[in-house]
Amino acid sequence: MSVALEILISLLLFAGACFALVGSLGLARLQDFFMRLHGPTKATTLGVGSIIIGSIVFFSSQTQGLSLHELLIAMFLFITAPVSAHIVGKAALHMQLPCEERTKNIPWPTDDTDN
Repeated sequence: MSVALEILISLLLFAGACFALVGSLGLARLQDFFMRLHGPTKATTLGVGSIIIGSIVFFSSQTQGLSLHELLIAMFLFITAPVSAHIVGKAALHMQLPCEERTKNIPWPTDDTDN
């Protein structure tokens, strides 16, 4: 395997690990549910996507043909992650979970308004 290919695979794996770390930190450190929902759904999806692309490049360089098994994983991830985040977000809106004061555009009236 060439040095350039090894560097490309390493960069993809490192970028994926960094995105996954940022998503995990967002889940642990953000204040309310709606902010916590944003971190893992965006950053972790990018992280896993980068790792899968790195895996495709690595296994395609090791064999004669193109390794596409990982594309099934990526397709499943990119379809299910936004759908599940949307469903969980709608359930949180329906339950009127408490929000941080800095969260803007609260879709339901608060106790201090006359609505």
